[in-house]
Amino acid sequence: MSVADANSLKDQKDVDVEGGGKNTQFHVETQDVFDEAESGIDPVYQAKARILNDAFQELGMGKYQWWLFVVTGFGWFSDNLWPIVTSLILAPVVAEFGFQGPWLKLGQNVGLLVGAAFWGVACDVWGRQWAFNITLFITGVFAVAAGGSPGWIALCSLAAVWSIGVGGNLPVDSAVFLEFIPASHQYLLTVLSIWWAFGQLIGSLIAWPLIANFSCAGTEPSTCPRSENQGWRYFMYTMGGLMLLLFIIRFFVFHLYESPKYLMGRGRDEEAVEVVKKVAAYNGRETSLTLEMLQEAGRLAATEKDVANIDVDTSAKAAALRKLQKFDVGHVKPLFATRKLAYSTSLLIILWALIGLAFPLYNGFVTFFLQTRGADFGDGSVYTTYRNQVIISVIGVPGALLAGWLVELPYLGRKGTLAISTRVFLFAGTTARTSDALLGWNCGYTFTSNVMYGVLYAVSPELFPTKDRGTGNAIVATANRVFGIMAPIIALYADLSTPVPIYVSGALFLVSGFIALLLPFEPRGKASL
Repeated sequence: MSVADANSLKDQKDVDVEGGGKNTQFHVETQDVFDEAESGIDPVYQAKARILNDAFQELGMGKYQWWLFVVTGFGWFSDNLWPIVTSLILAPVVAEFGFQGPWLKLGQNVGLLVGAAFWGVACDVWGRQWAFNITLFITGVFAVAAGGSPGWIALCSLAAVWSIGVGGNLPVDSAVFLEFIPASHQYLLTVLSIWWAFGQLIGSLIAWPLIANFSCAGTEPSTCPRSENQGWRYFMYTMGGLMLLLFIIRFFVFHLYESPKYLMGRGRDEEAVEVVKKVAAYNGRETSLTLEMLQEAGRLAATEKDVANIDVDTSAKAAALRKLQKFDVGHVKPLFATRKLAYSTSLLIILWALIGLAFPLYNGFVTFFLQTRGADFGDGSVYTTYRNQVIISVIGVPGALLAGWLVELPYLGRKGTLAISTRVFLFAGTTARTSDALLGWNCGYTFTSNVMYGVLYAVSPELFPTKDRGTGNAIVATANRVFGIMAPIIALYADLSTPVPIYVSGALFLVSGFIALLLPFEPRGKASL
């Protein structure tokens, strides 16, 4: 493939993919998500990014990408597992330590906020590779330490620290996955949310025998000594150990190469080409990508835009200086470079913020609300509690698969799927008056939740350019966590006898669906830059 051929692939719909001795036709649009004139992305970067997109489309979906589907899935797994963990240990730790439970949730949400803000920006400044590998390690180490907590202050503090690792998973992992897969398989970023469902399921299954069989019968410190309440500690040791095992798989079993687009954006074109060649070799294929193709594409783009002499910060010296810079607005300003891009970024921030408040508001208040309305939730036995939790967790798995199918449908795509997955089941759940009725509505609620989160976690990184993707992910995730912190604060000080938080939560979800339709870009069928 010549340089001219590579540049022409922008408008080519049928791409020949060589692999396994056969030529396979992929019918995809390899143009970028944004209109070039409105993207605010440097034209040299755009031209080179398209060459890399075409290179990965040429390679197709190989062994390296499927391995990446697994190891990045660990991030989704962790992201949903740890909120479930704190919910499952809440009752026994409150009984043992005698404190207000929302403090544990508050500590967790503060850690998630710090993690989302720090790791998302860090992967843009220092690269994807090290951030990707260290987040699970931090989570595992401090979760194991939390199992030995002598009091509730230590537990809440350690929850905040392990959550710093958890909060970094999705901003980093979504960027990593998106930058290695061909455009024809970009929908798999949505399907990755199946790991989100697995996190909830595995956490519930492991907690069932440990917490159910090794917890005290009392409800306050005088009747719940540590010696009779070891279940939650065993659970923490197990979950922390699981995170360390996943870290070992990521770090020692699978080797993550640095993102070619990240390297290219830092002026390291030769290294970017080498990574593509290594991925091709790992997949047992060959790539026609050369360093000259990247360089020529950059020169042509600079000439066409009459910007041959602009400073695009791609020299080796500039790349080195950038690594020494502290976090600044250098990665933020490009996300608001044009009116349309600023509109898109602003809507995503609002969308994540509203959902960040609505989700924990509903989960934190619905049970109490139904009890005040005379609902009878049965015998309240441990068996019933964990049985219901496992059933709800299983329901989330097909929701993730459905999301992956819906986002590729014409006229629906990412925006339409995100809009229709708002919570009709949320308001319906307030009619439940029995345990079985609440279980049924919660199954529907969980199913649509996994559809919504699957699309939300995918569409955001798709709409950010690679060189600022981590920062964009960090901004929307931070907005989500900031508003998430409000929920436990409300639980600490609000009048729990009022149904207002439930209805506010439902209204926030409905407004979120409307905002999704206003997004100016639709990534379906287009390669991400």
